[in-house]
Amino acid sequence: VQLQAYGGGLVQAGGSLRLSCAASGRSFSIYAMGWFRQAPGKEREFVAHISRSGDSTYYADSVKDRFTISRGNAKNTVYLKMNSLKPEDTAVYYCAARVGSSYYTEPLRYEYWGQGTLVTVSS
Repeated sequence: VQLQAYGGGLVQAGGSLRLSCAASGRSFSIYAMGWFRQAPGKEREFVAHISRSGDSTYYADSVKDRFTISRGNAKNTVYLKMNSLKPEDTAVYYCAARVGSSYYTEPLRYEYWGQGTLVTVSS
């Protein structure tokens, strides 16, 4: 599967953005999907995960209650709606896919990655 993330940009603190990740190929529904982010000088970190069916979601504590992950299997797309953005949310955001539905926070557990989209939150 090939992944393309988009929707990043510059936003003021307190604002919102919605990231999208389009998947090419068939059988999108066999993949669990995740969003990760990497700030300058920092390691890539887990943001959110959604199961193959979309019934289960998991979030990093730092984004819980502000971010929402969802997916549209008919459109082969996963979304990340980000509200109440903070300057510390500034990072390159990556979508990732893994076969199966188990929940993992480690980047190495995901086999496929998109190219990343930059989110900058100004104070």
